[in-house]
Amino acid sequence: MQKHLLALKDFERSQLTALVDRALVLKKEAAQGVRHQSLAGRTISMLFDKPSTRTRVSFEAAMYGLGGQVIHMSSKDCQLTRGEPLKDMARVLARYVQAIVVRTFGQHVVEELARYSGVPVINALTDLYHPCQVLSDVMTVLEKKGSFDQLKIVWLGDGNNMANSWIEAAAVFGFPLTLACPEGYAPDRRVLEAARQRSQRPITVLADPAEAVRDADVINVDVWASMGQEDEQEKRKQVFQAYQLNSELLARANREAVVLHCLPAHRGEEITEEVLEGRQSVAFDQAENKMHIHKAILEHFIR
Repeated sequence: MQKHLLALKDFERSQLTALVDRALVLKKEAAQGVRHQSLAGRTISMLFDKPSTRTRVSFEAAMYGLGGQVIHMSSKDCQLTRGEPLKDMARVLARYVQAIVVRTFGQHVVEELARYSGVPVINALTDLYHPCQVLSDVMTVLEKKGSFDQLKIVWLGDGNNMANSWIEAAAVFGFPLTLACPEGYAPDRRVLEAARQRSQRPITVLADPAEAVRDADVINVDVWASMGQEDEQEKRKQVFQAYQLNSELLARANREAVVLHCLPAHRGEEITEEVLEGRQSVAFDQAENKMHIHKAILEHFIR
């Protein structure tokens, strides 16, 4: 197993499956009132260059739920934006804590921290990847559908960091994936090419959302403008309008298809109120599962 969790492509299917399986066990046990203390006496540092609600709270709740402690630092509290070399920060923090959880802009930041850190570095989001979130999404799909066998899984919207991590998940877990993205908003070309070389099932990028969702079993959507793209918001509303997941588009999917959204949702933009609050939406189960998969990740990587 890798020492760090920077991207899903770094792992084998059996390794990621073990994390998901453990998360499902931890969730079941927590519901039964079991108190987990496997990380008692351990501490993680959370470096958040980008603000967050769900990712921060789910990681903190996960660590506290395992008996550990958390030190949270925003960009104004640490040296991420003040010029201290990342290699210095990594080597110092590794002497204080047992893992470093990072949410930032550039993938190079987590990669350099990992290069010099003596403790695990966990990517809690970069502009390129969102691996922990997609593991919780995978967990949710398996929880609702039992397996990936015979499923048609669809990504609808921007080819962003979530799309990139879904592409890598498809290659590692071995399920086919269809992505529908407007022209000019496709996933990262290098990520897509590498995943296709590894994958034994097709990873398809289309422009037509109606074609993409036809007979789908899982539809995943995300905001049209990610953090740092606020100045593109109005333009993206026009470009992505046909990609809104509404009742008409959802009707093209299988009747028992599930709808994923990593939240926060912009109701009336990428998804309608009717769909998000409808019987096929599992977005809030998905949000809960972030905490359980983070427990499994922290438990595994912290020694």
